[in-house]
Amino acid sequence: MYIIKPSWLRHSGEQKDFEVYSCHVSQDGKRLATAGGDGHVRIWSTDSIYNGHVEGYSAPRQLCHMSHHLGTIHSVRFSPNNRYLASGADDRVICIYQLDSNPPSHATTFGTNEPPPIENWKTHKRLVGHDSDVQDLAWSYDNSILVSVGLDSKVVVWSGHTFEKLKTLAVHQSHVKGITFDPANKFFATAGDDRTIKIFRFTPPAPNATAHDMVNNFVLETTISAPFKSSPLTTYFRRCSWSPDGNHIAAANAVNGPVSSVAIIERSRWDSQINLIGHEGPTEACMFSPRLFHTQNPAEKGASGSLVTVIASAGQDKTLSIWNTNTSRPVVIVQDVASKSISDLAWAPDGQTLFACSLDGNIVVVQFEVGELGWVATAEENDKALEKYGVARKGMGTAEDVDGLHLENHSKAGELRGAESRMGALMGDLPAAAAAAAAASKSDTAATTNGTKSTKNGDAVKNGETNGTSEPKSGKETPAAESADKAAERINELKSRVQVTKDGRKRVAPLLVSSSGTGLLSLPQSQLVGAKSKTAIQSETPQTVIDLSKPSHGLPKGGIAALLLGTKRKAVVLDGEEEDEPNKRLATGPVPIMADTVDGLEPATLTSPPQGLVPTPEFLRSAVVSPSVSFSQVRLAVPKIRSHIVRALEKGVLQGESTLEEASKIPENTILEAKNPARPREPSHITATKRGALLWQDYLPRAIILLTGNKHFWAAACEDGTLHTWTPAGRRLLNGIILESQPIILESRDHWLLCVTSVGMCHVFNIKTMSAAHPPVSLAPILDIAITSLSPDGPTAAPGVTSAHLNSLGTIVVTLSNGDGFYYSPTLYTWQRLSESWWALGSQYWNSNDSSLTALSSTAVGPSAPAKKPKSGGDDKPDISAGIIPHLERHTTTEFLVKGRAYTLQRLIKQLVAKDGFEGFESVVSVAHLENRMAGALALGAKEEFRLYLFMYAKRIGAEGLRSKVEELLNTLVGGVLQDNKDGVEKGRGWFDKGEVICGWERKELLKGVVLILGKFRDLQRTTVQYARILGLTAGNEEDEEDGEKTNGVVDQMEE
Repeated sequence: MYIIKPSWLRHSGEQKDFEVYSCHVSQDGKRLATAGGDGHVRIWSTDSIYNGHVEGYSAPRQLCHMSHHLGTIHSVRFSPNNRYLASGADDRVICIYQLDSNPPSHATTFGTNEPPPIENWKTHKRLVGHDSDVQDLAWSYDNSILVSVGLDSKVVVWSGHTFEKLKTLAVHQSHVKGITFDPANKFFATAGDDRTIKIFRFTPPAPNATAHDMVNNFVLETTISAPFKSSPLTTYFRRCSWSPDGNHIAAANAVNGPVSSVAIIERSRWDSQINLIGHEGPTEACMFSPRLFHTQNPAEKGASGSLVTVIASAGQDKTLSIWNTNTSRPVVIVQDVASKSISDLAWAPDGQTLFACSLDGNIVVVQFEVGELGWVATAEENDKALEKYGVARKGMGTAEDVDGLHLENHSKAGELRGAESRMGALMGDLPAAAAAAAAASKSDTAATTNGTKSTKNGDAVKNGETNGTSEPKSGKETPAAESADKAAERINELKSRVQVTKDGRKRVAPLLVSSSGTGLLSLPQSQLVGAKSKTAIQSETPQTVIDLSKPSHGLPKGGIAALLLGTKRKAVVLDGEEEDEPNKRLATGPVPIMADTVDGLEPATLTSPPQGLVPTPEFLRSAVVSPSVSFSQVRLAVPKIRSHIVRALEKGVLQGESTLEEASKIPENTILEAKNPARPREPSHITATKRGALLWQDYLPRAIILLTGNKHFWAAACEDGTLHTWTPAGRRLLNGIILESQPIILESRDHWLLCVTSVGMCHVFNIKTMSAAHPPVSLAPILDIAITSLSPDGPTAAPGVTSAHLNSLGTIVVTLSNGDGFYYSPTLYTWQRLSESWWALGSQYWNSNDSSLTALSSTAVGPSAPAKKPKSGGDDKPDISAGIIPHLERHTTTEFLVKGRAYTLQRLIKQLVAKDGFEGFESVVSVAHLENRMAGALALGAKEEFRLYLFMYAKRIGAEGLRSKVEELLNTLVGGVLQDNKDGVEKGRGWFDKGEVICGWERKELLKGVVLILGKFRDLQRTTVQYARILGLTAGNEEDEEDGEKTNGVVDQMEE
């Protein structure tokens, strides 16, 4: 290693040397550009720097200098094609220079000591777009765009061809001081004093692109803030760098506890698990070498070294550190390389030479010999490392990362899951990736640093973690495989679990190895797990693909209270019984005013009336309700009149009710506000704003109770029972819709609008077609009005309404405080119960699988794709009614846990099973539960759940030997497969539909899956063989037999 520090390589002045803020090397490695406090950009010959000490070497040193800025220049960058040079300064201007092939027109500048220019660099463009200092610049790797950042908190994107301003991104909350590009040309990252790094996804624009074409380009992908929460704001720069293989981002000025560090951010996951610790002060700049390195000389025979990356970091501690991903400590540490802070770093294209500039005016060159950092990999190996991110497949629509490639191989993943042995999984023979994930999840430590792990107490624990990798090493060397003793110990830990009994004692429960492979039924175990539980069962639930509208954020905790006026007569008094006399209200004196405190009810203390300016309360008053509502069969609580209601629309999704400050944190949010006056007779004001600018406003004569909306329309419900609708631009869509009473729930989904009134009537409107899905329907049937008798004392309390949703077809889904879940059938004009506590108590399938997404997506279960699957242009909408049934069952479990009745009722059920005549209770209820699930999935059109429940049902009735149900199921699935469609025959629906498709799946494929599941039960083979012959499964087709084994294995795994 050589350190070169030429005395002439500086920005000299008459009295002092100026600070050097930036440096960069051209792609051909022949020029070094520097920028300093003297307002000059200087271009130096790198050959003169390398050979300046050689006697007789007389080549020119400074090739050119430009002084077209009016202040200090903070950044200078060559374009990757060597055609342009860009510089940004505190005069808010970016200058683009271009090398002219003609010789310079003048020999030297009059009145200066500058040497005559050798090259003719002319100002090509001057870019004006910032309101304050320009701090950093970066070119994309294909030269298509130039991005500048500055102290005005803006990120400005310029065309790399026309230098037109394409877009301004104002997403940072403070100064932006660093910018770097992904070598795969998919992302760029910016670092700012708001202590965040923001990742932007972009598509390279065409050479003639304009700002109008870039409206949907340069989208914020994610924001990373964890490594910078307490980083100091004293650094002049936050220069970050992207690794040449595209895997990591190095971010300067990070912290790990009280220690300064460089954070290494992993691609795709966008989190920082690795930190480079060693600098005593904040780091200003870090820079990856542009080349990959071999750890062993590839020219030697038998060498099998790995590829590593090399990174340099420097900052206010005046120390230069060189790291690579093969060691846990820096390869090189050069201390006191400058007398002031190091401001920028630049690598030569060969990856072996590093340039560093500092605020003391010095420019230091560090040259490494072959093998000191490693052996430089070829450019082809660099390109090969980037191929997995689609760097060479522009415009082909292929996956950009590893996760995307896994999605492309979806069907192969399903076959692999089906072929895996459940015994091996139980005994701990997990794949390497799964084992690593399990080990990572058990760790309580924070981000892993080089050589240390930061714990909760802030202490550092040695662990041998390498820089840039997450492969743990123990001691000096890690063995290639575990020893036999360690492997046996690990398996014993997996085979036993420590449990704590009620009396506090610990017992070791052995892990049960199921024997379902023998052909006998392995029954699932019922589990009561709440919706907020984080167990393994709930980890795979389709919570992100539920085809339901957002929950009603305006509902109080515990749901809306409901009262019923019974329709049944009072029970007849039998002989010998005394009729309860109605309690007469006793005449008493004045009723004292009591206050509900922690110690119970206490007399309320007198408070003096407020004086001066009284703040507007959150709740102004109760809504004015007509006395006629008192005679309604159903009475629901009406929300109070609030002074201010705020709903934010983020990327087309309506968020919950919040404050204006929280809703304004994301500038792209559209915020709908309703302000109700303190006086009832004054009009209410409704406004829609975005980025603080008013989009539209309107006034309503009555107080506003509820707000909802989406990207298609806005809606507001008023105190007088009127419903108003607007377009996103504020044009009124419909005349005021007059309802029978005050709205209490207002929900929207796509073009559907749901409104539930205080008398329990549900209205569903289609704003697009301006029609109703069905006549108004009452909630009275599901509120147990059928079993509520007349009471002389007034209404009777009923279950509360905890939520009301809409699916994508406008179907109403309602949940109650007793745990029941219902949906309204628009064809039967009745409510149907999908989930109730009965199944939670008696079914062995309750929460046993919860519609695992991994099981549903596996091609080893049934057909790999639904019938007549429409071609979607990248639409991410969930399937119709997806996840509704699992969602309702989780709600039932949660209400059970909240009420505290779960385990008591389960104990009663176990006592009931022990009685005579109830031997098959659990079996019958479990089969009925599966049938209820199938019926609900078929009625809702939830094709994924229907297929899963169908295969589980087939396996259960086959194991139970229910021949009649097996024959009926197979005959029903055959349907119209073998029958010709005849005119004049009444067409059925659902199970009785004679078409080739049922619930979105081809009947033949479903029948094939059911026959393969039932084929292993010999007592049913007389029935199943007939259908197997129809499907051609009895001709010795080995492939179909293998599919059958995979199907059975996956269904077994789902039930377990």
